[in-house]
Amino acid sequence: MTSVPQLPYGSWESPITSDLIVAGTIGLGQPVIDGDDIYWTESRPSEGGRNVVVRRKANGETGDVTPAGFNVRTRVHEYGGGAYSVTAGVVYFSNFDDQRLYRQKPGHRPTPVTPETDMRYAEGTSDNTRGRMVCVREDHTGGGEPVNTIAALSLDGVDAGTVLVSGSDFYASPRISPDGSLLAWLGWDHPNMPWDSVTLWVADFQPDGTLGEPVQVAGGSGESVFQPEWSPDGTLYFVSDRTGWYNIYRLNNGEVEPVCPLDAEFGHPGFALGNVSYGFESEGRIICCYTQSGVWKLGSLDTSSGQLEDLHIPYTEMSGGGGLQTALGTAVFTAGAADFPMSVVRYDIASGTAEELRRASNISVDSRYISTPRAIEFPTESGLTAHAFYYGPANGDFAGVPGEKPPLLVKSHGGPTAATSTALDLRIQYWTSRGIAVLDVNYGGSTGYGRAYRERLNGQWGIVDVDDCVNAALHVVEEGLADSERLAIDGGSAGGFTTLAALAFRDVFKAGASYYGVSDLEALAKDTHKFESRYLDGLVGPYPEARDLYQERSPINHTAGLSCPLILFQGLEDRIVPPDQAESMYQAVLSKGLPTAYLPFEGEQHGFRRAENIKRALDAELYFFSRVFGFEPAGDIDPVDIENL
Repeated sequence: MTSVPQLPYGSWESPITSDLIVAGTIGLGQPVIDGDDIYWTESRPSEGGRNVVVRRKANGETGDVTPAGFNVRTRVHEYGGGAYSVTAGVVYFSNFDDQRLYRQKPGHRPTPVTPETDMRYAEGTSDNTRGRMVCVREDHTGGGEPVNTIAALSLDGVDAGTVLVSGSDFYASPRISPDGSLLAWLGWDHPNMPWDSVTLWVADFQPDGTLGEPVQVAGGSGESVFQPEWSPDGTLYFVSDRTGWYNIYRLNNGEVEPVCPLDAEFGHPGFALGNVSYGFESEGRIICCYTQSGVWKLGSLDTSSGQLEDLHIPYTEMSGGGGLQTALGTAVFTAGAADFPMSVVRYDIASGTAEELRRASNISVDSRYISTPRAIEFPTESGLTAHAFYYGPANGDFAGVPGEKPPLLVKSHGGPTAATSTALDLRIQYWTSRGIAVLDVNYGGSTGYGRAYRERLNGQWGIVDVDDCVNAALHVVEEGLADSERLAIDGGSAGGFTTLAALAFRDVFKAGASYYGVSDLEALAKDTHKFESRYLDGLVGPYPEARDLYQERSPINHTAGLSCPLILFQGLEDRIVPPDQAESMYQAVLSKGLPTAYLPFEGEQHGFRRAENIKRALDAELYFFSRVFGFEPAGDIDPVDIENL
């Protein structure tokens, strides 16, 4: 039996370095099938976070479609999504820098189809009957909030668009029926978010291309609707959570009927546009993604019998439904697993075989350095149960010192109406391969567990999420899997708020790291973008009526409760959580005399996309925790200026 060196947790040498992660990792999204070709987007940290449309031809030849100088990303709703479409080999895409829509024909440079004006476009769909495109448009040319509509764009020349649908605060998912006679779409209004109350509408196209009187098909108060789709025979399908679970429904002779009732989620919260979780492989069969207990599956659904068959793919993660696209005999989606990074996958339905067309990471890491997640359920407040994934330290070259328990890093995901991922993430393995355990928490309010679980956070943001992160950590400590004196927490955006609140209102964690986190709820309510400007109504309460609650739950107002070190990271061009949120928190911690550091990044918005900044932040967090918890990290890591240490 071969023994391995015993070294303190946190000090293990790991092949999973920050350089390795940023050099070999990209983001993948929005697959599209166009004839025999398959397209997807790649977000490349090595190119400053530029998003590129990539095409794979039928012969396997793969190459970039959009050239250097173009970044395929829309800012509709700020979160974007649905930034490009393809029709008969012609790509239409939104360019990030100017937000104009461009046309790119094969072998040609992109040419603009919208004018130089402050408008944004997303979710374009071809209106072949009338030779135009129908899309979501966001108009920033006036004062006050931008105006969202569904508009039609002429593809001859340069056109800002003609409004087809207006009056609601937000729109999504315009879908034209196969015969071109009908348009379906989703709309919702303040203060609702798309996972609260959404309405599904249908209207006839008139001879002049305008729409007739719209008819409400589904949705409304207390019902969220997601992804309307027309079947090949012209039947309207959609996803609704009217029973408490996102299930598939259809409109049959004017009546809504369930297709496959199941305690599972066939949809997800619509932060980004353009996401889909099902499609018609043929007239009688839907291929769909769904999740149960945080694990994603791929199914084949018979539209006549409602019978759902599990296709037993080797993947457990299909975030956002995997962007699933279908054609006869084929499905394409993004998916990953605990030992496999997110990838663009082509699935052959007849043979049941999956082919990875592109991986988010081509880095090959020996399985001896990979920690696989273990799903845990733990007791939390009010006699309820919450969920998390635990990753233990894993490195085949080292073992811990006898009697020592590892530090634990608790991760609070963003959203907060989102969920953790079970796909291989080298940024998690970065920690576990060094001997630091990771606990990724799906606190109450997370998606994937039904509407009731999601609504646990209603009016309770800063309470339920904090309680669940604290109770998750204590549960792991009780199991003997972590050192209670070396518990850290980190998170980005809403997860950053949970992190800051956990440090300000609880004494369990001994250090924290906030990535563009919210420290002042009142400031956020006053200064944020339209899409989320009323989000806090549901999470906290209406503002200013509930101003006392906003002040009560804002970590910036309770720095007296802070008693541990904190490092903060912030993009200086962030419009969702402005930099002053991090700067105010840093000054407050600094004035208390607690160890702290602040790393601002120029050119970054909400989430870091540039390789050098991703690397710097990851290494800086490790360095910070090493100084706080008293271990010596292996390798060359640039130090951080830590005040009050």
